[in-house]
Amino acid sequence: MLYRETGQFKTSYKKDMAIFPIRQDRWAVVAVLIFVVVVVPLVATEHVIAGYLIPLLIWAIAAIGLNILTGYTGQLSLGHGAFMAVGAYAAYNLASRIPELPIILVFLLAGLIAAIFGVLVGSPSLRIKGFYLAVATLAAQFFVEWVFATFSWFVGGAASMVIDTPKMAIFGYQITSTLDNYYLILGFVVVGTLFAKNLVRSEIGRAWMAIRDMDVAAEVIGIQPLYTKLSAFAVSSFYGGVAGALYAFCYVKSVDFTAFDLFVSLKVLFMIIIGGMGSILGCFLGATFIVALPIILNELMHLFSGQIPSAMLSNIEHMIFGGLIIFFLIVEPHGLARLWMTAKEKLRLWPFPH
Repeated sequence: MLYRETGQFKTSYKKDMAIFPIRQDRWAVVAVLIFVVVVVPLVATEHVIAGYLIPLLIWAIAAIGLNILTGYTGQLSLGHGAFMAVGAYAAYNLASRIPELPIILVFLLAGLIAAIFGVLVGSPSLRIKGFYLAVATLAAQFFVEWVFATFSWFVGGAASMVIDTPKMAIFGYQITSTLDNYYLILGFVVVGTLFAKNLVRSEIGRAWMAIRDMDVAAEVIGIQPLYTKLSAFAVSSFYGGVAGALYAFCYVKSVDFTAFDLFVSLKVLFMIIIGGMGSILGCFLGATFIVALPIILNELMHLFSGQIPSAMLSNIEHMIFGGLIIFFLIVEPHGLARLWMTAKEKLRLWPFPH
């Protein structure tokens, strides 16, 4: 078999602590990067890139943020759509009111503004946890929707609450084509994924996981619960804010608070449950699953359009979503990422049974 670590000796702590300690994993990562950077733009149509790949990458960024909060820190949140909305509206106001700002800096500042809001939302996490914290984040979701629906200042005083985003440019180069947006989002995905992967392996990442496993024991060994939880909220909201800004500027090309409703928060939560909580890879697997499932269902519905009532067809997607959530929670709580890790372990040990 090709997937072997025989002969790959770790002669230093640096090699032992590498993100991808096995040579085949590093080759696979390089191959994936070459594929998404070179091959995909050559073979994929504009419709595929704009309709499927761009939203997939944006949802992956949002899922990474929620996974840091829920999967690694154990803080249940139902308000991730609110953080995305704050990021989208912050990016719009920064780009329109201060047009001199570079667009990348606009997205980063929008993420920081969302992080500040996330710290405010997460401040009760020291006193409440579990479903009570979920209700608090749910209240933040409804509060954000009400604010953006009521106050027209956030859209520059326009009569319509749906406003087009300003044009984007990097060092004078206008970002107009679908491929330009794809590469911009891909850059954020690569950097954000690498940052998150290193972050969860660092001291603060281990503190997050200690709080998730048993917060009382973590406090006994010297971990500060308030700082640890609020840092998780800040990082999670930062990723959500950047994802919301990219969603508004690179995908829908407009800012609309209805695009970040409660269903968006639940959708991102479904991604990390199906993909795998506590796994960066699971964010991509869950996002791919959620994006690809409606496509597959639409193709199947065309085959059975004359046999199944139309009223049932419109609700089949939601029924399957709910069924899959229950299935993964019962059969494999760690999601698709755990199945992938199990397959890799079997390949490393094959043909031996243990």
